[in-house]
Amino acid sequence: MQISLSHHVITRKVVKIMAAENNERYLRGKEVLARVEQNPHGSILDSLASFSPDLERFVVEFGYADVFDREGLSDQSRQLITISALAALGNAAPQLEFHISGALNVGCSPEQIIETFIHVTIYAGFPAALNAVSVARKVFTERGIDVNLDTHSTEPAKRFEVGSSYLERVDGAGGEAVVKSLQDIAPDLGRYIVEYSFGDVYSRPGLSLWERELVSVSACSALGTCVPQLHVHINGFLNVGGTQDELVELMIQIAVYAGFPAALNAIASLRQVLAENNA
Repeated sequence: MQISLSHHVITRKVVKIMAAENNERYLRGKEVLARVEQNPHGSILDSLASFSPDLERFVVEFGYADVFDREGLSDQSRQLITISALAALGNAAPQLEFHISGALNVGCSPEQIIETFIHVTIYAGFPAALNAVSVARKVFTERGIDVNLDTHSTEPAKRFEVGSSYLERVDGAGGEAVVKSLQDIAPDLGRYIVEYSFGDVYSRPGLSLWERELVSVSACSALGTCVPQLHVHINGFLNVGGTQDELVELMIQIAVYAGFPAALNAIASLRQVLAENNA
């Protein structure tokens, strides 16, 4: 009887400790969410808490206490990762709207947000980017943000030259190999990759090359359908000053918005790139 009683006492203590730890984790997650949300009227998750309290708790504890609050990337970088992933996936407009607003709240500029969506055209196509810009327009209008971005275009006669220069700076031999591999079957596609992706888009102001590769790896990781391209852009991110630790943080962030399989596949690509580079 004493053994049984002691067992129950210990069990209750463990439960209390776990509850306290979970409560601390939840409260910390709420603080991080508030940092992103900045909503004086409450949280967007309040209605979810009354309908599915466990899901709300998982979002707060895992999404914000565990992941978003990790060191290694700034709040701005995490929001660029998130909006590029959601824009590329194209299946979560309400969450994209929330995170566009969150990106503004943590210091991203309207120009960075629009440039992120222009950049996503390379990996997810124009419909995905158009839908994302439409959501951004709604957010900017509601917040009274007047966005009048300067236009930018590469001189038509120099698009291939400029694109080749950016391709070499970012992707090096990997990018050139992709273009050369198309010469025997679709040389125009190879030319479009150079002229549009790098000559028109990568050369634009508004995002640094580090940020553009952050967006590239994020979009490719979330989509999960472009492993060879993800491989190239993981290398590209490292080429423009990114680090292995930053890539790991990016892929952990992706787990929240595209799922664990997408994150695991991205980590596998990173592991392969690092092995090749070490060899």
